[in-house]
Amino acid sequence: MPTRYVAVCGATEATPSQLDAARQVGKLLARSGAIVINGGYGGVSGAASEGAASEGGTVVGLLSESDRDGANPHLTVSLPTGLGQGRNLLIVTAAESVIAIGRGWGTLSEIAHARRLGRAVFALDSWDVEGLEVVDTPAEAVKRAIGG
Repeated sequence: MPTRYVAVCGATEATPSQLDAARQVGKLLARSGAIVINGGYGGVSGAASEGAASEGGTVVGLLSESDRDGANPHLTVSLPTGLGQGRNLLIVTAAESVIAIGRGWGTLSEIAHARRLGRAVFALDSWDVEGLEVVDTPAEAVKRAIGG
């Protein structure tokens, strides 16, 4: 099966259960051989990165700033963009599918960009927006995101 590129999007200010879900999503994506793409800092991005790295996965962080300061330590590749929130478009453009966890405003912008691009978005404890596919577990999110 070809390598899949999956964005894991979510708020920096996430609940403990959302962080646990993100960590599990990262682990499962890494086990499947998918490349994880995210915003590269803390919160959901940090937890997903940690989970993927713990399984030897590849994690690409597209950072909002023009340097690597503050990037989470679990990234395989950290790419400073200097684009601020504009980097959200890059994150979902680089991905083939998106898993959204939590309800931050940045997450909502990533969802909107992804849907505009025709990317499938799987919502796990996230926004209830028309066009999203709501899933109940990290395993279901990953299975759907990688085309299983």
